[in-house]
Amino acid sequence: MSKAFAVISAIGTDRVGIVDEISGFVTDSGGNVEESKMAVLGGDFSVMMLVSMDSKSLEALPARIKEVESKLGLKIGITPTGQAASRADGRPYKLETVSLDGRGILHAVGAILHRHGINIEQLETSTEGAPLTGAPLFSLKASIILGPGIHVAALRRELEELEEARELDISLSPILPGRE
Repeated sequence: MSKAFAVISAIGTDRVGIVDEISGFVTDSGGNVEESKMAVLGGDFSVMMLVSMDSKSLEALPARIKEVESKLGLKIGITPTGQAASRADGRPYKLETVSLDGRGILHAVGAILHRHGINIEQLETSTEGAPLTGAPLFSLKASIILGPGIHVAALRRELEELEEARELDISLSPILPGRE
């Protein structure tokens, strides 16, 4: 049997036991969790996981979804996908920003990366109160891949313009092997 891959996403009211139940569903279906991202967002728990299993087991999953959704109290999606492509021709970088929270920061950073043709591998944002003042601070952390045609100096200039225009603190640094 050939190995097949799918992204399973699930969201529902946060409660104890969701990780056990959703990973149990994958295991009981003959699958293996290859990668996953899970978080509580507001009052909901959300999960995205890359799973692998034989093709026949993957084809059988959609027929079980309604039953599993009802049992677990989650909304579940299954999207067949392929194995991750190698990023050997790209340079991994870390992009981070911290600032007072304001509308459109993620969009502004995302637009710059899009214009430069930069792929975002991982991205996480959060808003928390500043330690002394309690003012809302927005932080963004992203792992990005700069392809061979990307000019780092041009990217830095555009990020610096955004930094000045929006009063952000942006850092862009290469991810060196063994130092993430």
